[in-house]
Amino acid sequence: MDLTKVIRAVKTRPTHSNIIFPGPGIGGYCLPKDGGPGYWAYEHILGFQDGDVVFKISPTAIGINDTRALHVAELTRDALRNMGRYIAGARVLLAGASYREDVGDTRYSGSELVLRKLAEMGAEVSVHDPYVDHWYELESQDTYPATGRSWARFFRNQQDLVNIRVQKDLPAALKGIEALILAVRHKPYLQLKPDEVVKWAGGPIAVVDCFGILEDTDITRYFELGCEVKALGHGHIQRIKEQVRSSRTWERQYPPH
Repeated sequence: MDLTKVIRAVKTRPTHSNIIFPGPGIGGYCLPKDGGPGYWAYEHILGFQDGDVVFKISPTAIGINDTRALHVAELTRDALRNMGRYIAGARVLLAGASYREDVGDTRYSGSELVLRKLAEMGAEVSVHDPYVDHWYELESQDTYPATGRSWARFFRNQQDLVNIRVQKDLPAALKGIEALILAVRHKPYLQLKPDEVVKWAGGPIAVVDCFGILEDTDITRYFELGCEVKALGHGHIQRIKEQVRSSRTWERQYPPH
């Protein structure tokens, strides 16, 4: 099932028009803040002992959203594997550093966990974002939010991330990459054409859509160009891939005269 189409259908009802797309994490400051301290205060300030029951949904939802970022890294690894490549040493471009579309705020961005997990897996990750000038959480990871308290402490191979610089030239950022992760629904990414991406990259690549950016026509075209596509929410991608394969088989068996 394509979850993005289900969400669009639900949003046609005015009272449900603010439903958001799934992404590689919660993002932003309010939801993690409001979801976590409620549970903590219930037990540690009010003194109740059944927090796991009363606050079961909120911590579970936060946990699920946080692990989506880790799943994105796994999808990237699987997509490269399907192309006969390895995640270790692979040149990966993370497109989108902010926590939501068309803003420059990186606080609690799901993209940070994606990048950290990819670095742990040995990938060579670069970053592009049209709205972010500096990724403060990475550049200051040794001291922010306090010494030894950044998310870097949960992963291996994080020391070089302080040198990450956010790129602005998208065609230049795409040059020579092996995988592209569309992590945020920024307008420039919505306008990307598969043929342009493959041309700038220099050949077929693995494409991972985290935020319902790709339409069916884009997914189909990427497969036609020899790319591998994975996504969050697009549960029908395998069907598209099989359709492209079947079409190619038919063309080989019955070439046009």
